[in-house]
Parts: sequence; structure tokens; C-alpha cells
Amino acid sequence: MQPFRKNVAIAIDGGGIRGLIVARALSILEMTLGQPLHAISRLNAGTSTGAIIAAGIAAGLTASELETLYHSLGPKVFPTTLRKLIFPLTRYKYPAEPFHTFLKAAFGEKRMGDFWIAKPPTDVVITLYDLAENRNLFVKPWKEEYVDWPLVRAVQGSCTVPTYFPVLEGRYIDGGVGSYANPSYLAAYEAHFILKWAPQETTLLSFGTGREPYSFDAKKATHFWPWDWLARMFGVFLHSAEDQQVNLVETFFEKLDFRRYQVNLQEPIEMDDVGYIDRLLDYGDIMGRMILDDVYDKAMTVNPEKPQPKLV
Repeated sequence: MQPFRKNVAIAIDGGGIRGLIVARALSILEMTLGQPLHAISRLNAGTSTGAIIAAGIAAGLTASELETLYHSLGPKVFPTTLRKLIFPLTRYKYPAEPFHTFLKAAFGEKRMGDFWIAKPPTDVVITLYDLAENRNLFVKPWKEEYVDWPLVRAVQGSCTVPTYFPVLEGRYIDGGVGSYANPSYLAAYEAHFILKWAPQETTLLSFGTGREPYSFDAKKATHFWPWDWLARMFGVFLHSAEDQQVNLVETFFEKLDFRRYQVNLQEPIEMDDVGYIDRLLDYGDIMGRMILDDVYDKAMTVNPEKPQPKLV
């Protein structure tokens, strides 16, 4: 693994329970570094499940502790209940209270502004979408309007996926609903224009939570019903936006040491499917090896020669 530069930033995509992939990979990275990531990363950006990890690192949790959190997250936040079984005859799959309790146990009473007055200060970028104002919000510890925001509020809002959870406070939903399911460009922008880090002195580690396998039968497209198109187009918009963020970083921050990691899933894994925990750990091991071997996502313009390690 190539050594990091003077300044280190981390950005993590959304993906529900698949965040365990990243937590596992970061555990492997921490073991190799011999120190926790919160000791070296002064900027952490996250969307949805990525917000949990970004906030956790900033709050001083180790990657191993985050991995343990994800093991408990599944059964507590995504239980099999009557509400889930009869969905979509209900407005959402899961109540918000268990998730709020989970986050409260992890982050306590910490507020966003606490990160900025810490020594040394840490910058955090958490994305939400505000239905009331019809725009993305970028919750940061140095912004006056967010200084007193509870960390739990910011993270829960970023994770409030429509149809999975009720809208938070009647207005806040998942930050990935807009263009920022992958917050890597936000992190690059924050590092350069807000923190004034020189790209030549900065390493940005960007983590996806698994690219689902894709297949398409052209003969079936002419027979799609409206609901078939809804599911298909949502996936197209989401993945296109994720890759676009990578291309933006490469285009506008050429001198940045940008390392994008992503694994190709061999099966579709829904964001709330806790039955794949062991499989997600396997994918995390793959991503961990990719980090150590400097193997980057093939969506990037410049690809290394090494292939992705195989899942066994």
C-alpha cells in the first residue's frame, strides 16, 4: 500500500447493512496501520450508512467497534415484523424508534459543533435531503446553523430511506436521494476550499458499499409495466450519480491522491437483508485486500492492472 499524504480524508457511500463491508475493510486497514483512523483522518464525509461510519470515526470509534455496531444493527433496526411482512400495504417497513435508540447508544449527546472545538478539530460532512426546502443539506460542524444539531439527528436523517423509515421530523430523508449517495466530491471540495488542504498533500479514501450484479434481457423491455420501469430507472439514476462523483473528483482535483474502492457483488443484497452478514464480511475482506494492494474501482478513468481478488 502506498503511504498516505500529509492530510487524510475519508468518504463513504450509502448502502444500508452493506456498510458492514466498509467497516470490515477499515478494520483491516487499521490493523495494518497500527493505529485507529480517527488518529489520522481530520475529514470524514458520509451519506446514509456512510454517515454512521464517518460520524463513528470522527467520534473516536475504531473500525473494529464500528464492525461490532453493524452486527447489532441488523436485528435491532431491521427486525421481521408484521409491518414488514405486509409491506407495501404500510407506508414504511420499520419504525424509527429502534434506529434512534441504536444511534443514541453509539453517539450519546454529542453535537455537531463538538467536532470543531475538539483538539485537534475534525471536519465532518453528513448529507441529508430536506423536503421542506426541496434541497440537499450538508451538515457540518463549523456551520452556524448546524453547531447545535445532535449528531444522532444528522445521522438518522441521512439514513432515513423513504419507504423503509418514516420521514424524520416531517422533512428530512436520506442524503442519497439527490446526487450525493457517493460523497467523494463533497469531501474533495471540503478539503480544498474549506480546509485549504493542498491536493498535492492530500489523500482521499472513498468507499463504495458494493456494486450489484447487472443483467438485462432486451426482449423484456418492451413488456415492462410502469412499476418495472420505476425500479429499473431508480437503479440507473443512483449508479450514474455515484460514478459521476468519481469522475468529478478526477476531473477537478487531478493532483489529489484519490483512491476509490468498490467491490462487485455476486448477488443482489438489499440494504436491510441481515441474512447476508457473513457474506458481507467476506466482501469486506476483499475490499481490505484491495486497499492493501492498491487496487481501485474500475469506474475510475485510470485502472490498475491487478484484477479484483476473488470471493472464495
